[in-house]
Amino acid sequence: MKKTMIALSVGLILAAPVVGAQTTNTSLEQRLQQMEQRLQAAETRAQNAESEIQQLKQTQHTVPATQATQATPAVAVVSATPAAETKDNLAAPMLKLSGFGDLKLYGDVEFNLDAESRKGALIGDRDSDNEKWDINGRILLGFDGYRTLNNGHFAGFTAQPLADMNGGMKLDDAALFFGRESDWKIKVGRFEAFDMFPLNQDTFIQHSGDTANDLYDDGHGYIYMMKEARGRSDSGGNFLVSKQLDNWYFEMNTLVENGSSLFVDGNYHGRQLTNDKNVVYLRPVISWTQDALSLSAAMESNVVNNAYGYYDPQGNWVDQSQRTGYGAVMTWNGLKKDPDNGVVLNLNTAWLDAEQEKDFSAGVNALWHRVELGYIYAHNKIEQFDQSALTGCDDGCWITDTGTYDIHTVHASYQIPNIMDMKNFNIYLGSYWSWLKEKGGEDSQDRYGARVRFKYFF
Repeated sequence: MKKTMIALSVGLILAAPVVGAQTTNTSLEQRLQQMEQRLQAAETRAQNAESEIQQLKQTQHTVPATQATQATPAVAVVSATPAAETKDNLAAPMLKLSGFGDLKLYGDVEFNLDAESRKGALIGDRDSDNEKWDINGRILLGFDGYRTLNNGHFAGFTAQPLADMNGGMKLDDAALFFGRESDWKIKVGRFEAFDMFPLNQDTFIQHSGDTANDLYDDGHGYIYMMKEARGRSDSGGNFLVSKQLDNWYFEMNTLVENGSSLFVDGNYHGRQLTNDKNVVYLRPVISWTQDALSLSAAMESNVVNNAYGYYDPQGNWVDQSQRTGYGAVMTWNGLKKDPDNGVVLNLNTAWLDAEQEKDFSAGVNALWHRVELGYIYAHNKIEQFDQSALTGCDDGCWITDTGTYDIHTVHASYQIPNIMDMKNFNIYLGSYWSWLKEKGGEDSQDRYGARVRFKYFF
């Protein structure tokens, strides 16, 4: 810049008319002095402009990443519409995000080919057919939002709508959560709390007690698995508070719902239940983890009296809502250190103290090289049963009176991974066999089934 100005000045001097004879030496020096002053002023302006450019560049480079993200979220948009269709648009098509944290979109496709018996309707499903062939499944779409600050605070949400094969729309999880990383967390909405009876690779197990609602099917065996207050209810919601402290994890889940939704058609021990008010279940969990080993214990109990029950022939109210359960789990997860040859082993046990009924369950299952094998034992003691009021069973109910009943279930599954070399596409082969027998009786009922499950993630 300085050399250019000097050259321009010299050119102007040479181009000027020659007036040396008419101008004294004093006037020539004055003109040179004025020209030098002008060159210095121009050089100063050029230096100031260059300094401002450098400051502007530094300011752009030092904008915090979080501010830049919030102002203009970076989203790659690929359009299938030909360019000719959008060339006359005022602006190019684009996807805009709020900029508050991360947004994750994902999916889970699960379709099943089932073959199972209906002999005697052993432990659920009152279909009177001897056999059943079925194709069922659903597609889950997940939307998760998550934001973390520099101080470790976080907040987020999850929403998982389901579209099933029957043409219906349902919802898996829908929750808001917030807290501090590796410290504490609060979660509210529809979701499942800590699993106190893990079944490992449970591809196909059919029995009363294995779903979020309608857990108890009257007239059939009940496998209690600490799920009555776990959540994902169709008639209520959860409020969960958890705390992580080194190797220890503490959790308190509160479930508020229509308590009679626990029972299929609202029937319990042959009677139709009347719901008076919602139940409030408290479910504290404590868990300790060290490397591959984890130990967990929990209880769940309804703290609202007279939430649901029935009226006896004399018109007196009989409360049926007092239910308290206890459970313990030991898990060895060898896949943490050895993903190829590690073994996952679960030992589960649970005990339920309910009105006129006591249930005990215990299970063991193991997973190795994608092969899973498990066994579940359930012991039901029915202390009161109204045979005259039992409805909806016809000849399908197995438990129609007081007594003690044992249920044995063997289940197995195998994963075929990476279908067509795709890591997100797997096939599972599952099967189970259950049989129920009354204590002191000679007869037993069995039930069995097999499934092929197609599992695709995106």
